[in-house]
Amino acid sequence: MKKLIVVALTLFIGTTAFSQELDLGIKAGANFANISDASSLSNKTGFQAGIFTGIKFTENVGIQADLLYSQQGAEFDAGEFDLTYVNVPVVLKYYLVKGLNIQAGPQFGFIVDDQIKDVLGNIYEAEKSDVSGIVGAGYDFPFGIRVDARYNFGLSDVSKDLDGKNKNNVFSVALGYSFL
Repeated sequence: MKKLIVVALTLFIGTTAFSQELDLGIKAGANFANISDASSLSNKTGFQAGIFTGIKFTENVGIQADLLYSQQGAEFDAGEFDLTYVNVPVVLKYYLVKGLNIQAGPQFGFIVDDQIKDVLGNIYEAEKSDVSGIVGAGYDFPFGIRVDARYNFGLSDVSKDLDGKNKNNVFSVALGYSFL
C-alpha cells in the first residue's frame, strides 16, 4: 500500500511540475506618467526596461514578476518632477483565451534618482519607496513575443514634503521577449 501511495504521489508531482510553464525574458516600453492631485502638471513620457519571470500554474492562471528600471514623474513649466525607480511588479495573470490575459497585483518601487524643484527653486526629497496597484492586459504570442499595457495607480505619496496627495499614476506599454 505504501508503495502505491509513493508511486501515485510521484506521478502527481511529476505531472504537476511538467504542466507548469516557466517564462523568463526581457522587456522594454514607454511610460506615460503623472502625479495625482496636481492640476498644473502634465504627463511625462519616459521609458522602462528590465527582465521578467513567470510561471503558468494552469491553462488559465499564472503569475509574473518583473524587475524594471522606470522613468516617472510629471512635467510642468515652472520646475522639475523627475523620478526614476527600480520597480518590482508582481501580477496575477488570468488567461481569457490562449495568449490573451488580464493582469492585477501590487508593485513595489525603490527610488534611484529624484529631481523635485518648484518655481522658487525649492528642492524636495522623494520617499525612498513607492507602493502601487496594477491592472492591465497583455498578449503572449506563441513565438516568445509579449505585449503588455498596464495602469499603475499609486497607493503611497511620492513626497511627504509636498502639500496634498501626490501619488504616481503611470500608464505603460511594453514589448517583451521570452527565452523559454
